[in-house]
Amino acid sequence: MKNISTLSKLLFFFLLLNNSTAFAQQEKPNIIFILTDDQRWDALGFSGNDIIQTPEMDKLAEQGVYFKNAFVTTPICAASRASVLTGLYERTHGYTFGQELNEGYAQNSYPAQLRKLGYETGFFGKFGVNYPGFSELFDVGDSYDRNGKFDDRRGYFYKTIDNDTVHLTKYTSHQAQEFIKNQAADKPFMLSLSFSAPHAHDSAKDQYFWSADVDHLYEDVTFPKPLLSQQKYFDQQPDYVKEGENRRRWYWRYDTPEKYQKSMKGYYRMISEVDLEIGKIRKTLAEKGMDKNTVIIFMGDNGYFQGERQLAGKWLMYDNSLRVPMIIYDPRNPGHREITDFALNIDIAPTVLEFATGNLPQEWQGLSLADYVIGKNPAQNRKEFVAEHLWKVNIIPASEGIRTKDWKYFRYQDDLAHEELYNLKKDPLEKKNLAGKKSHSDTLNEMREVFDRQVKKLEADKID
Repeated sequence: MKNISTLSKLLFFFLLLNNSTAFAQQEKPNIIFILTDDQRWDALGFSGNDIIQTPEMDKLAEQGVYFKNAFVTTPICAASRASVLTGLYERTHGYTFGQELNEGYAQNSYPAQLRKLGYETGFFGKFGVNYPGFSELFDVGDSYDRNGKFDDRRGYFYKTIDNDTVHLTKYTSHQAQEFIKNQAADKPFMLSLSFSAPHAHDSAKDQYFWSADVDHLYEDVTFPKPLLSQQKYFDQQPDYVKEGENRRRWYWRYDTPEKYQKSMKGYYRMISEVDLEIGKIRKTLAEKGMDKNTVIIFMGDNGYFQGERQLAGKWLMYDNSLRVPMIIYDPRNPGHREITDFALNIDIAPTVLEFATGNLPQEWQGLSLADYVIGKNPAQNRKEFVAEHLWKVNIIPASEGIRTKDWKYFRYQDDLAHEELYNLKKDPLEKKNLAGKKSHSDTLNEMREVFDRQVKKLEADKID
């Protein structure tokens, strides 16, 4: 029995050491998490896009870790933001539009954890999650989004700085800079910034609005036609997609060449404006002497269709709406890396907490990506992830599936007879649905089984 007791003690200390963060010996960093709204993965210069101008985002990627395969688990702002906040899949936290975030999940979220660790926490911009306790979740918080009372530019222009009405992007940046200026040197801070841009102002005839600062950008650019814009790719969709919100918003933004060019210029200008403000925020950090100890994490809340398959919006299980930009910059551990491992929105909470040297809650389903900045590969064994959009609403069909490195399988919850299967290695644009091919029946069955197995795990983690 004595030997067993000794072995148990050794195992305990091994687990304790193994669970300790690699950053525990470093000074606690400040952390800034920047989230954009509807910025797809390739709307970034560093991704290889030679049209868009994003020098500040590119600089973060060049100086830090760039995730080439970053995805959201739910391609809609409400559920995706809840997943960012809680480190949980939508199927577990159960939150989407028209609901209220469970109190237990909120109290286990990353801002709640950071406050326990002595961080000064702030949030400015689009919170996007219906939670009555928002004002208690952060030390300093201001939640706002586009103003739905107006169906014109006032949806984005209604906040003021020194009596001047400014774009929401500039307003959020101003709040961030003021927050940083007011921070004490002896206490770390965690600042969450959630820009409403480049989300279209859906109710307006002109969908995109920006400041005069970026008026000149893309003026002489002619954007290439979207991929898969031929009629046959639209015709392949089931009727509930062809007649749903993805198609309706395509008419708003892309149904004529002129409208497409105008929308693309507006969308890119709004991203470039966010980029401009990121530069101002980093300048403020430097002026405050905090730039050498402030980790910056950047990502988009979901992807975006820009006319592919003659669709707009997000919500569906194609990579257009699942794939997002993600960057981690840690000035204490400089050096550029490009990572092909899967990185997910549910990884943000664990990543933030590990940088803050906190212990990760066992309930969280994401992985910390922090160790990528010190040359490790914490997500290299992630072979697949569940993708889901579970909001039950007539205009958007609820869907679910699973993605591996080489394959994707998905289905619509109200039409299980319609399935889609893609060999991503051979068909990265998801052109050829193999679900009905006898030659791929074994793969189809295998993907179904993997999906069902993962779903059981996620549902087992729900709070009753």
